[in-house]
Amino acid sequence: MKRLADYLRVREAAAFLGVSPNTLRNWGRDGKITEFRHPLNNYRLYRRADLAEVLRGVGEPARRRVPKRRVRVTG
Repeated sequence: MKRLADYLRVREAAAFLGVSPNTLRNWGRDGKITEFRHPLNNYRLYRRADLAEVLRGVGEPARRRVPKRRVRVTG
């Protein structure tokens, strides 16, 4: 961890993303977002760059899976 100014605590990071702190904790536990720990008090910390990447991913359209058409064979 280089500079603590580059990191946000749970409440700040949740507000940045527009989600609840518990949602952010769950994402960290599930490995959906990288968590760091403060070296003195062991609080969860989230890197600003990682959070910005999450927001960029939200803006991209999801790839929709188009179902294959079924062909009825008679005979």
